[in-house]
Amino acid sequence: MKKLKNSASEALEGVLFDGMTIMAGGFGLCGIPEYLITALRDSGVKDITVISNNCGIDDFGLGILLQTRQIKKMISSYVGENKTFEKQYMSGELELEFNPQGTLAERCRAGGAGIPGFYTKTGVGTVIAEGKEHKDFDGVTYILETGLVADLSLVKAWKADDEGNLVYRKTARNFNPVMATAGKVTIAEVEEHVPSGDFDPDHIHTPGIYVNGFIVGTDHKKPIEIMTTREYVA
Repeated sequence: MKKLKNSASEALEGVLFDGMTIMAGGFGLCGIPEYLITALRDSGVKDITVISNNCGIDDFGLGILLQTRQIKKMISSYVGENKTFEKQYMSGELELEFNPQGTLAERCRAGGAGIPGFYTKTGVGTVIAEGKEHKDFDGVTYILETGLVADLSLVKAWKADDEGNLVYRKTARNFNPVMATAGKVTIAEVEEHVPSGDFDPDHIHTPGIYVNGFIVGTDHKKPIEIMTTREYVA
């Protein structure tokens, strides 16, 4: 199967449907599959549940799907920089399943590993624990969290070879590797395409067996989520 696709819209053809669940890699604006997100917007798919650390900013990343009201529910760990998210959540338009960040990462990893649930101390005694099973181990209370699996995972990597083996670069190796394993279908967006055999097998982060297709995105934007400066003193 030829995994390299000519465009983001081609890569998503026949995969999307209303009401689906989508994992989207990235942390803030680092390591996000921006071309695939734009193709999602342009497809018009609606009522989707998005599993992602956050929802971008108002006019970039997953935030553009909030503008078009294509997202019904977010499963996230951080939502503090998106005013559109805040407005839609406070008005009841957007559902939110809030997770501690490490718990969210482990839920994705567990889903990809075929683990239906796990116990964690994080969240015990808070609203996060409400309605969840509690169990004591060695005198310490834990809560049961479930693994996550998505209909589609969208990830961003640095390089891919013909077989879809992926290598991530630095901080972009955040939620992307675990989400790549937890999608029934996984589509990657990469900066470089290399021939098969170019990678040292020990350096591959996501084996191609998990990847159904990939695109090469050029001219990636590098916006700054929050810019903090101080006055220059000569």
